[in-house]
Amino acid sequence: MINKFTIRFATKSDVTLVLSFIKELATHLKLTQEELVTEKMLRSSLFGKNKHAEVILGYYKKKPVGFALFFHNFSTPLGRPGLYLEDLYIKPTMRGKGFGKKLLIFLAKLAKERKCARFEWIALKSDKQAISFYKKNIGAKAKDEWVLFRLENNVLDKLAATPL
Repeated sequence: MINKFTIRFATKSDVTLVLSFIKELATHLKLTQEELVTEKMLRSSLFGKNKHAEVILGYYKKKPVGFALFFHNFSTPLGRPGLYLEDLYIKPTMRGKGFGKKLLIFLAKLAKERKCARFEWIALKSDKQAISFYKKNIGAKAKDEWVLFRLENNVLDKLAATPL
């Protein structure tokens, strides 16, 4: 089964597919109220002049079954880039077949190829299945000593409007 699974980088012509995966993931995570992305935004962010992220697509028997969206960050203490996985999604009917792990392996190899010091991501605390998978199946370690902070919407607007 796994031999019929292939991975490739998304192209401009895949924007509709990528958006459909993003919508499925948002529904799965019950985040649809936050969903604002459009094809135009994705096209610009993924393939525009200032490319902000990349996407790989997973296919089983030539049918799309999942995706991963990632970008580079930077570690100041290590002086090297890192690979940051923003989203990983496999269609529910295709889970448990090793496809998610294959996408992670692909990205780990890409991180090494690009001389990244680390490969990291965040999982929702409520997604116990994903957390268990990351810990048991691939050896990822949770970094509980870090606290994620976020500015968005009106709070981001307010801080950005503050005079320097």
